[in-house]
Amino acid sequence: MEGSDIFFGTVMLTQISIGLSVNVFLLLFYINVVSASHKLSSSDLIIAHLALANIILLLSGGIPETLSSWGMRNFLDEFGCKILMYLYRVARSLAICTTCLLSVFQAITISPGTWWAEVKAKLYKCIIPSCLLFWVFSLLMGKAALLYITGPRNNSSVQVVFDLKYCSAIPMSAKLTLINAVVISAWDVFFVGLMSLASGYMVFVLHRHHRQVRHLHGPGRSPKAMPEVRAAKRVVALVTLYVLLYGRQTITFSILLNRRETSPLLMSSHVLWAPTFSTVSPFLVIHGDQRMRLFRKKEPLISNPDAS
Repeated sequence: MEGSDIFFGTVMLTQISIGLSVNVFLLLFYINVVSASHKLSSSDLIIAHLALANIILLLSGGIPETLSSWGMRNFLDEFGCKILMYLYRVARSLAICTTCLLSVFQAITISPGTWWAEVKAKLYKCIIPSCLLFWVFSLLMGKAALLYITGPRNNSSVQVVFDLKYCSAIPMSAKLTLINAVVISAWDVFFVGLMSLASGYMVFVLHRHHRQVRHLHGPGRSPKAMPEVRAAKRVVALVTLYVLLYGRQTITFSILLNRRETSPLLMSSHVLWAPTFSTVSPFLVIHGDQRMRLFRKKEPLISNPDAS
């Protein structure tokens, strides 16, 4: 093994271990919230669903990459590669959908006006159907992986579009490749655009609210300490992180596909950054949730969860 492989494997193992631990902690935390208050808020449901998507993504994408970097290559056959990549595609789709849902939910929550009050009253009933719908669409979106993903290819006569060392992507027909690229790109752009608009709207509403109430707050109570402000800032930070990482991943992937020669360093960088959102996003959630302090102090977790 080369020194770069050892470094890459160590970083991947550390990132995956931290990401899995903190996402599992979030799920257990919300289970504790339910047992304490017998109610889970709408935002908690969405964040719990995001944590579940992150866990699947880290298990299906991070662990194989870690094993591969430590010298294991042919530990999956073609069937294993198809199932693994299918789960990864489904989890990736669920992550972008859930992040978008969280941003839209929070944008509606902080929106002023009487018209929004009726929408807010119906939000909770829409969360579970939305998550189920995301699962249906994500399962359908991931079907392409069952067509073009195969096991490791050592035969130079077979053209390999993308080589992950433990799995490979073989070319489909030009028509299927184009359809797959257009559908996936349109899916990603729609949700990234929607979550960006929702985050921009939240920034606008919070800025306007801050200017309106600034003179009502003394030096000991800043509008930044308000629960809805903390929740909105948490969501804006999550969306900003996702958009930045998505842009980097898209650019790097495009470069890899259009290069005539493979670049191991660029490929390693692309793989190393892939699980970053799933690893970092739970820390943003934990930092922005005031109930975490009560949890550490072993105090009752019965509070206003939607304002966290």
